[in-house]
Amino acid sequence: MSIEHYENFPVASVLCPPALRAPVTAIYHFARTADDIADEGDAPPHERLAELLAYGAELDVIAAGRAPGDRWARVFLPLREQLVRHRLPVPLLHALLDAFRQDLVQHRYADRQELLRYCERSANPVGRLLLHLYGVDDPASLEQSDRICSALQLANFWQDLSIDTRRGRLYVPVADCDRFGVSPESLLAGDDAPASRALVADLVGWTRQMMLAGSPLVHRVPGRAGWELRLVVQGGLRILARIEAMQFATLSSRPKLAWTDAAVMAWRACRMSRSHLARLQKA
Repeated sequence: MSIEHYENFPVASVLCPPALRAPVTAIYHFARTADDIADEGDAPPHERLAELLAYGAELDVIAAGRAPGDRWARVFLPLREQLVRHRLPVPLLHALLDAFRQDLVQHRYADRQELLRYCERSANPVGRLLLHLYGVDDPASLEQSDRICSALQLANFWQDLSIDTRRGRLYVPVADCDRFGVSPESLLAGDDAPASRALVADLVGWTRQMMLAGSPLVHRVPGRAGWELRLVVQGGLRILARIEAMQFATLSSRPKLAWTDAAVMAWRACRMSRSHLARLQKA
């Protein structure tokens, strides 16, 4: 889940169990700071890579039970406390950093499988960390979490197409470009043509099906956290609906959720019965 990437995800909201707000917030600030290192400012890629390596070294320091340095103490002191208290899986945190480093060196993806392997590190660890906090660790739940998180990441890619292409990043798989007769160069140039819109429409459909395939997880996560997950799923689906409503023209502009979307999301979250989800998956 990228964190601007993380903008579609509620963080320590009123639905988050109070006992878990501190670890959720610590994880968020860890990932948010890494995202800023990777994307903010004018530093060249090699400097950003060096910074991310130093940041990862600080993670190893606190994982070994030692005190972090002063530079990122506001991130690593709370995170160290939560690592001890909740036994957070450190490899999942390192996976997030690996994805941020990948963003600095890889700007195209050959096919959907390669893109999903990126999501395994950029998005799925967040869901697994949250499931760890909720005490949910069965294989079916982990698989459904991965589908939701990957779908959220993909929805953000299609939402941010106009922004990422201006930065020279293209998450649309080259194989899909070839299938629709759209060159990667035309997407990077912002060429909003009928073929490119058809391409985005196909990617949105793929992403929606992935989200719906993972959505039964809302019935496996207990209590308030399960209701928060319903809103997360509905937020992702709502972004996809916004993209569809603008005729898939995200090469030209970026759709956003408005406050008016909250009521729609809440209503649909309440309707997420097992039978309703099963009907959506078959549609």
